[in-house]
Amino acid sequence: MTTPQQHRRAVALMVLAPLMWSIAGVVTRNLSPELQATGRFEITFWRSVFAALTVGAFLAFVRRDFAGALRRAGAPSLLSGLMWAVMFVNFMLALTLTTTANTLIVMAIAPLITALLARAVLKTPITARTWVAIFAAMLGIGWMFAGSYRVESASSALGMLIALGVPLASAINVVVLKKRGASVDLIPAVFLGGVISAAAVLRFALPFQAELRDIALLALLGVFQLGIPCMLLVVATRHLSAAEVALLALLEVVLGPLWAWLGAGEQPSVATLTGGAIVLGALVLNELHGVVRRGRESVGG
Repeated sequence: MTTPQQHRRAVALMVLAPLMWSIAGVVTRNLSPELQATGRFEITFWRSVFAALTVGAFLAFVRRDFAGALRRAGAPSLLSGLMWAVMFVNFMLALTLTTTANTLIVMAIAPLITALLARAVLKTPITARTWVAIFAAMLGIGWMFAGSYRVESASSALGMLIALGVPLASAINVVVLKKRGASVDLIPAVFLGGVISAAAVLRFALPFQAELRDIALLALLGVFQLGIPCMLLVVATRHLSAAEVALLALLEVVLGPLWAWLGAGEQPSVATLTGGAIVLGALVLNELHGVVRRGRESVGG
């Protein structure tokens, strides 16, 4: 059973993880213009490679049990790794076919899909406050990007369909982590996700065009925007509900425009700020309500 202290630590990890995920946009804007324009697959390749190296180094030099960790993780790790790879690849591929706004609006349904799948597979009851938070967060993200939403061509529609793979894979991954993560360490799954993702896009990434400075920035993304925060999510999932994990992960969507504002001078619109406030309010109220409920249960116990 999760203690209040374990829950608070898990929430802190699930705030830190999307904070780190959200730097992707501002770092990517500092890549060479040629790579930004035509190098989506190469960006995905290098980012996945460095993420895999980060997790592999953690297992080898911190855990000192790389081969053993992979072996013990077994089939659940492979399934989780496949889901990580789908998320890594589909997000970047969707951005080559449709707008960022379209992609993020599709991703906003992740908490809803996760809650429904967790209820079906894990028999996890979904409280009324969680349903309210889910729909409020979806409304907030829709508000943030409604002005930029548009489907102008068949390729744009295809991009949104590919983007749908991200929340679907995320939901499956969270359910796998909840179902098996308490008995099996699934951090090796992040390593497998990076390897599978890199292997899947290698053919399309060639010939490489990244400059040395680009490689350094992509290493930054692989380590701090992918490898470390994905490991944090694996750890946090042990003490949070599936819906809670998916909701807190939406902080990435809210924080991304903030980094772009601070690091690239892209001032957010009023709609972006309003929608972001709705999302943040939904997440904060959901967590505060949960803290009060757990406190009452503790006193009653």
